[in-house]
Amino acid sequence: MTQWQKSSFSGPGDGNECVEVARSEASLLLRESDEPPRILTVETSALAAMLRHLQVDASGSPR
Repeated sequence: MTQWQKSSFSGPGDGNECVEVARSEASLLLRESDEPPRILTVETSALAAMLRHLQVDASGSPR
């Protein structure tokens, strides 16, 4: 059984406004709580690169 973890940026409770992450043997799994059957499989390095890119775009400069 896949163990999903809710984002720390999500609100409290079981609302449908959060991103969840789980680990498979070789990658990470992402899904939105309001559409749980739609699962995105990503490599950890790709997710880390995307998060770095989003941080730069949001702040205007690297962190």
